[in-house]
Amino acid sequence: MRCIPVGADAVLVEVADAMEATALFTEARRRGTAARDIVPAAATVLFDGVTDVNALIEELPQWSLPVGRVASGPLVEVPTVYDGPDLDAVSQLWDMTSREVVVTHTSTEMLVAFCGFSPGFAYCTGLPVERAVPRLDSPRTRVPAGSVGLAGQFTGVYPSASPGGWQLIGRTDLALWDPSRDQPATLPPGTRVRFVEMNRGVVDR
Repeated sequence: MRCIPVGADAVLVEVADAMEATALFTEARRRGTAARDIVPAAATVLFDGVTDVNALIEELPQWSLPVGRVASGPLVEVPTVYDGPDLDAVSQLWDMTSREVVVTHTSTEMLVAFCGFSPGFAYCTGLPVERAVPRLDSPRTRVPAGSVGLAGQFTGVYPSASPGGWQLIGRTDLALWDPSRDQPATLPPGTRVRFVEMNRGVVDR
């Protein structure tokens, strides 16, 4: 890892990938690290509002991080109707029937590595590298709220309508973001996620 001081009271930690970022974030929470906010991303973790920047920079490389996937947070089930416009395209990329894509996706317990793009948008890891899919060549100008999509090895759910280039395989009515709640995000970093099929309508094709 590489620790970079940012301003007077923050440290940006560069790591290898989202898995290591999630492990570092989880370990920091377990230790009760004194920071105003700890923000994981795809290959970084930001410690903001740190009392002693130099002490944290010296301490971080000594931490023993969990090996492999970290899954210690609460489990949230996301009820999903698998009828997305890109489901057939994903089935071709995965060399599966559409039914097999649904079974693969619903049988994988995922983990929120980080949030970004828009409030409440969770980047869920768990699909193996061979299931990575490319973003659309031309993003859609409007993706409906609740759309479940794939990009790279991530699964994400659009909390609100917005432009987007992810491959859409389904949709959910679950509210992903509510600023009136104590915890506005339904899927904050560290949350375990399982997508559950509702109103089964996908046949083998």
